[in-house]
Amino acid sequence: QVELVESGGGSVQAQAGGSLRLSCVVSGVIYTTAIGWFRQAPGKEREGVAAIISGTGVTYYPDSVKGRFTISRNNAKNTLYLQMNSLKPEDTGMYYCAASRTYGSPLSARFYSTWDQGTQVTVSS
Repeated sequence: QVELVESGGGSVQAQAGGSLRLSCVVSGVIYTTAIGWFRQAPGKEREGVAAIISGTGVTYYPDSVKGRFTISRNNAKNTLYLQMNSLKPEDTGMYYCAASRTYGSPLSARFYSTWDQGTQVTVSS
């Protein structure tokens, strides 16, 4: 059983051009194939913004955030991070961390089975 708890108090805000860091504690049975961050804006599908393969540490990003977002993990603290720089208003949405125990596209939400409660990220212009 994998449990994910995201910090941030449920909602964080930033100005365009600013930075935010999200963190997520992964607890329980630590067997995952990948862990990642996803976001969902109102009326849009959930999209992967960063993922890391558990065994190799290889990371994946979509073009929309490449060079601005960085996923990292602290294994000693069982914590996953998402550093977001050069934020844009279009980065606004509900952000979730998720864990996968199967194999598939690391940025595809359908391969992830465990999700946290999410944090609302709002970027104002």
